Amino acid sequence: MQVQGKYDAKTFPNAKALPDAKAFLMEQMTRAQGQRLKRLSEEAYQPAQYDRDLSFAEAARRIQILEAEIELANSF
Repeated sequence: MQVQGKYDAKTFPNAKALPDAKAFLMEQMTRAQGQRLKRLSEEAYQPAQYDRDLSFAEAARRIQILEAEIELANSF
């Protein structure tokens, strides 16, 4: 049985939880982001910048900032 964009209680007893779970997972930082952020935070001597529970957007922001700081430090 294929469900196309519609959840019903008979097919999926927890149908109301599915969209929320999907949104939650889409908001989570990816594994690649986590690895990169951890490496960059250690390289920049700012381990507090790494947190396992960051959103995708926040992780991207921190990665960009750390990369800029590292690039600036390497230019001297």
